[in-house]
Amino acid sequence: MRKIGLDVGDKTVGIAVSDPLGFTAQGIMTLERVGIRKDTTKIIEFIKEYQCDTVVIGLPKKLDGTDSPQTEKVYEFRKMLENKLRSMGMKNVEIEWQDERLTTVMAEKVLIDADVSRAKRKKVIDKQAAVIILQSYLDRTK
Repeated sequence: MRKIGLDVGDKTVGIAVSDPLGFTAQGIMTLERVGIRKDTTKIIEFIKEYQCDTVVIGLPKKLDGTDSPQTEKVYEFRKMLENKLRSMGMKNVEIEWQDERLTTVMAEKVLIDADVSRAKRKKVIDKQAAVIILQSYLDRTK
């Protein structure tokens, strides 16, 4: 079964999905946020479409490991997603955390190395961060 990775931000959610064997992560899209209910509904559509058994959410901690204001927002996002999954009879879908410290920096470096223009980087940075979050999870759990 596939895994789906999320980089949850205030304005966007980067989305990545694994291959069916769980070896590699590929970016799907950057979802523009419109509201937590609609955003989580869209994520569930991807979970169904790609037949995912696990959702991996990047946990945005400060460099010293403590919670940040963004951490609290991501906790809320996860809670809403869990509640919706349960209400839709999808209790078998697991939700896992993955430390996401420095993933945006790493994603930017990957895009710069690939010679992606600054304007294009801004559009795909969250998707690339989701790829790094998911790939880190896949590597850690192998």
